[in-house]
Parts: sequence; C-alpha cells; structure tokens
Amino acid sequence: MTYWINTVSHDHVQHGMAGGFTQANHGKSTNLQRLNNGDWIVFYSPRASMKNREPLQKFTALARVVDDAPYQVEMTPDFHPWRRRVELFADNATSIRPLIEQLRFIHDKERWGYPFRRGLFPIPAADFALIAEAMGASAVLAEVMREMKS
Repeated sequence: MTYWINTVSHDHVQHGMAGGFTQANHGKSTNLQRLNNGDWIVFYSPRASMKNREPLQKFTALARVVDDAPYQVEMTPDFHPWRRRVELFADNATSIRPLIEQLRFIHDKERWGYPFRRGLFPIPAADFALIAEAMGASAVLAEVMREMKS
C-alpha cells in the first residue's frame, strides 16, 4: 500500500472526482504507472483554478485508486492525457498551514511548498493519516490505521 499526494488545481480536482479519475504531471503516464490498485491519494491544490491562479493552498480531496493501469483519453485532437480511475472518499478542503510543522515529507518548513513541485509523489502513511484526520475523513482514517497496523 502506498500513499500519494497529487498536486492539482482545485477546479481540476473537482472535474476529475466528478468523472472518477485523476491525471498527473500534465497528462503524462509516467507517474501514474507507479500507482497500484488500492493506493490512496490526497489531492493538494495550490490554486483554486489554473486560469485565474488564485492561491488556495488546501488539501481538497481523498481518493483511492480502483484500476490496474493507466488509460488514455482524447480531450482534443492534440491532447491525449493518461488517467487512473479513482473513487472519491472525502472532499472537505482543509488548509495545509496548520499541518506543515507535523508533516514528515516537508523537510524544510520555511520552504514547505517545494515538495509539491513534483506533482505526484509518495508520502508516509502517518502523514496521510494526519491529513485524513484534518479533513474529517474518519472512515478513511480508520482504514489507513488498520493498514498501518498490518
């Protein structure tokens, strides 16, 4: 079991969750191939929208991967992004700021935004549990705690 963060603007998170999918790194398949069926993803949205670039800096959704491999779609004749199927478990947006000091994957607390530049990346289970708890996702938190014990 692996726990991931996917850095995506909030409008794109909402679109993906409504359609039951996620994309990463501008539609490339490379990182999506690292995901396994059953892995958990927390979505971090640095901005509300790609267009107006209004800062948001919140965790905006929790989802679980529910397929075995990336698949490709045609959005326009020139854009064929890769996706993974996910099931949405929580979308209670919560600020990252109160969590920065506790999150282990953020090594430099003064430059806390740096890790998110990677797009999709793994995080410790304890960090995922902390975020799930902050988002009020008790069912997800209980599941993660069971997985951490086994």
